Amino acid sequence: MQRRQILTGAGAVLGASAMGVPALGQGTSGASRLLKFIPQADLAVLDPILTTAYVTRHHGYMIWDTLYGFDQDYKPQPQMVQGHVVEDDGKRVTMTLRDGLRWHDGEPVRARDCVASIRRWGARDALGQVLLSVTDELSAPDDKTILFRLRRPFPLMFEALGKPSTPVAFMMPERLASQDPNTPLRGDLIGSGPFRFAANERVPGARIVYTRFDGYVPRSEGTPTWTAGPKRTFLDRVEWHVMPDPATASGALQNGEMDWWEQPTGDLQPVLRRNRNVVLEIPDPTGLMAVARFNHLHAPFDKPAVRRALLGAINQADFMTAVIGTDRSLWRENIGFFPPGTPLASDVGLDALTTPRDMEKVKRDLAAAGYNGERVTLIAASDFPSLNALAQVTNDMLRRAGMNVDYVATDWGTVVQRRASREAPERGGWSMFCTFWAGVDMFNPGVHQSLRGHGQAAWFGWPTIPRIEELRTAWFDAPDLAAQQGIARQIQEVAFQEVPYLPLGQYFQATAYRRGISGVLKGLPLFWNVQKA
Repeated sequence: MQRRQILTGAGAVLGASAMGVPALGQGTSGASRLLKFIPQADLAVLDPILTTAYVTRHHGYMIWDTLYGFDQDYKPQPQMVQGHVVEDDGKRVTMTLRDGLRWHDGEPVRARDCVASIRRWGARDALGQVLLSVTDELSAPDDKTILFRLRRPFPLMFEALGKPSTPVAFMMPERLASQDPNTPLRGDLIGSGPFRFAANERVPGARIVYTRFDGYVPRSEGTPTWTAGPKRTFLDRVEWHVMPDPATASGALQNGEMDWWEQPTGDLQPVLRRNRNVVLEIPDPTGLMAVARFNHLHAPFDKPAVRRALLGAINQADFMTAVIGTDRSLWRENIGFFPPGTPLASDVGLDALTTPRDMEKVKRDLAAAGYNGERVTLIAASDFPSLNALAQVTNDMLRRAGMNVDYVATDWGTVVQRRASREAPERGGWSMFCTFWAGVDMFNPGVHQSLRGHGQAAWFGWPTIPRIEELRTAWFDAPDLAAQQGIARQIQEVAFQEVPYLPLGQYFQATAYRRGISGVLKGLPLFWNVQKA
């Protein structure tokens, strides 16, 4: 494994710091109304309910809106709704859509569209599933009203409908939202958000285009923050240009061909920092949590003892150095199943990661667990630097542990599609893949998709871990933070025994944009509020 290969990796990004909001109607030239952006990867899947891929979520925020948004304090705020009323001791919730909402085809947004959208999203989202499970009635009494009747109060309702963690509860026209949540959307991707998707200009693997929706009416009050507040647009056109080669992306940003690079790689960040025309910022203290996901349906990782044996092979420092470099301020090791510094993080079970590494012992443990040399199909994203780095270190780790590895390097879009296959590895399926989650997506058992254990309904890998599901249910009913923390400690203890995935560490990633860009918001690569001088 070449050191240069590993150090070209970098993590995905959550956004950049908020800057001043220009006045509406400020005059700008045609060139300044076009912004060229380099995304983390190609947009292989267009349906943000079908996949948890972040590039698809970012695409979703371009064209669809949400009932609620999250502010910088991770609190839900009304977005498409004007407000809501909670009655009957929390068991009746009525939401009222605000005036002026229209779909891109000119039709008004109606409550029945939102009802269908909530149902489709809730069929796949971890928190949405809980919400629908306690809902006796979800209806649209009229075009402006969404009604929930609950069997018991669900305090996390507004967080569920507004959270930016994937899948996001994007509101879609009923004709889209009524489609099967387990198959890709069919038909034109009509939204009500601030930009339209220019499907006819899309060039797979090269370019994605969005144009301003002049019919969008932003909220009149508040300040833009994360995904909450008024979504004022100052750009007529946003082009995403896919550039898998980091050196090409860096050069394009520095010479002004591109305006914004979502994920500058660790080895090129010093060069960018020396360029006075480029701004680099690390926007989110929750960082990115790297994981190696197992396929629990097929050998060899259908055996918990095989998965558990590999905990002894992990050196999180190796993974983090490969992704972001040797600067220890940019990464953390000895990380468990909840982000460090968040209320549910603990040291339970961490000795599995902190004891001296002994690869010969790992080999013995694998043999005792029943590993018989079965092929391990590791699918890797060669065009996604951070994931490419994670996969290369994983490949090296598995081989040193004596496993029979079939390393399949493709583009990220192919990985996203292949990881959805439940077939055996030899029939086009897979055994492992590497990815990352934003820390905000792993805050608690309600949103932590890769920690679920509900079998065929679980996230890719489909683990069946009943005890985690029991504890998760108990967490929802916990009366206070102390009780929630106690349950989270138990969940982490079970996770280190059952090992739904391998935790690979936490890292922090800068985003880079030209100094003439202003209004870039924290949290995600969002394009409302952004202006180009």
